[in-house]
Amino acid sequence: MARAMMWRALTEDAPGPKWAGLFEEYWPDYRRWWLSEGDGMRAPYLESRRALETHMPEIVPLYERLCDLAGGGDVAARFLSFYCPPPYLSGCSQAIWPGKEPVLVRNYDYNPDAFDSLILNTGWDGRRVMGVSDGLWGLVDGMNDAGLALSLTFGGRRVVGEGFGVPLILRYVLQTCETAEEAGAVLARVPTHMSYNVTVLDRARRYLTAMLAPDRPAVISRTAVATNHQASVEWVSHARFTATVERERYLLQRLTLHRDSQEKFIGAFLKPPLYSAAFSVGFGTLYTAVYRPRKQQMEVRWPGTVWPMAMSGFTEGGRVVRIPGPAG
Repeated sequence: MARAMMWRALTEDAPGPKWAGLFEEYWPDYRRWWLSEGDGMRAPYLESRRALETHMPEIVPLYERLCDLAGGGDVAARFLSFYCPPPYLSGCSQAIWPGKEPVLVRNYDYNPDAFDSLILNTGWDGRRVMGVSDGLWGLVDGMNDAGLALSLTFGGRRVVGEGFGVPLILRYVLQTCETAEEAGAVLARVPTHMSYNVTVLDRARRYLTAMLAPDRPAVISRTAVATNHQASVEWVSHARFTATVERERYLLQRLTLHRDSQEKFIGAFLKPPLYSAAFSVGFGTLYTAVYRPRKQQMEVRWPGTVWPMAMSGFTEGGRVVRIPGPAG
């Protein structure tokens, strides 16, 4: 059996009617998720806003505009702050191609029923950003017009603390940073509510991976690979289920023992062990993304399908993708 996923690509230079329409469409599901543990489990509005003002002050005016477009409600404003959200897990693999051109490739493994299926190209606050949406202004991967690209993986730890959902941290980095070094400094200081690995690549092919956690300082390393654990495996059952160690070893071998062409390297993400078909339990590979910061281009790929996009001349549109699972 297979089910269809409808993907869309939208562009809007400033927050306006397109974004407001997206919010109206997605909000019932997001509201249900945000309140899934009870309203009292989510931080109050003033605490959420103060956290934004403290840690990400540059995007507070943008946050205010989005809250207005969302109708100005209390729950919506707290959701859009991404502060102390409900815990969520994903799979994911990401790596930087070892060739001369800077290229970041990643697989996003997640539940298709809890995913925006949306690529946004925004010019908010004068900074052009393109990437895969989460929470309608956060990103799970993306790139900006300075040639900075990044993507996230879950870090494989159960600990939940006080901090932001990592998709908003990625948006903040792309709105405010231009180099891998600048991005690393931001990732090291902004608190996250769970453990994640963020791999960063800039147009000069400088790169790093930040291992973020709510209960210990971030570790910034010059590694080109990240899967779903950090320095060591801490959540053994999750590691076995997602094969995080095996995927990491496979990628490291491809980087050190092979001289893959760019296309062959990308192709490896569309096959096992990197490509996951575990859609029935919420960890299937929903897409492969390719970012080329120097060329200001990205691609979203599925087996047999490539959807190319460019930062300038971005074309809106849609794609229907078939994935294994119950027909929907």
